[in-house]
This record gives sequence, structure tokens and C-alpha cells, in this order.
Amino acid sequence: MKIFNLKNFLALFLLIVCGIPMSAQKVYKVDYESQADIKVYIVDYESQADLCVYYVEYESQANKPGLWYKVEYESQANKKIFFEEYESQADLKIYIVKYESQAGWKNDSKSHLLDN
Repeated sequence: MKIFNLKNFLALFLLIVCGIPMSAQKVYKVDYESQADIKVYIVDYESQADLCVYYVEYESQANKPGLWYKVEYESQANKKIFFEEYESQADLKIYIVKYESQAGWKNDSKSHLLDN
């Protein structure tokens, strides 16, 4: 039995080189809509959300969809976000959750908005 074979090696190599789209994000809040990569609205109920978000304390914890790390400088961010006042103006509706395990997509058809 071979543990290593060329087919498995190539598959692993392609995954590493091409990357797997991740939705874990380093985000920066901008002051103006025109500066944003994505416009976000915070909903009142989880059932209304496209994405449940949990803000992590450390950058290394932002390792799955819905885990956001707030960066201090715009240049450090994967995505620049603007918080809309009205739901109809937003690209993405989020719900802020209390626990990390609750973070993730509710409507993954919007996941392309956060692809790096």
C-alpha cells in the first residue's frame, strides 16, 4: 500500500497553490460608502441575516466564514466595509452573534462578496 502517490500529491498541491476561497475576514470600517468594498446592514434577527458575524479578538482567530477581525488601518484589511442606515442599500445583511460557534453563512449565495 502506497501512502504517497502522484495523484494525491497533485491534488494537494493545486489546493495549496490555487487556494481555497475563505470568507474569514480582516475588516476595516470606512466613513463613506464610496470607499467601501461592501455595504453592510446589521439586522435585528438572525433569521433576516445573510451572514452571522462574530468579532474575534485576534487576527489568527478569523479562520472561518463569519469570523471578523477589526483592523486598525485600511491597508491591513481584506475588505473595507460601510455600515448602511437602510437595509435596502446594503449588499450584505449581517447579524452579530454572541458566540464564535454561531458564526457562518445563512445565505451562502452571497459568499462571493467576501471572497478574497
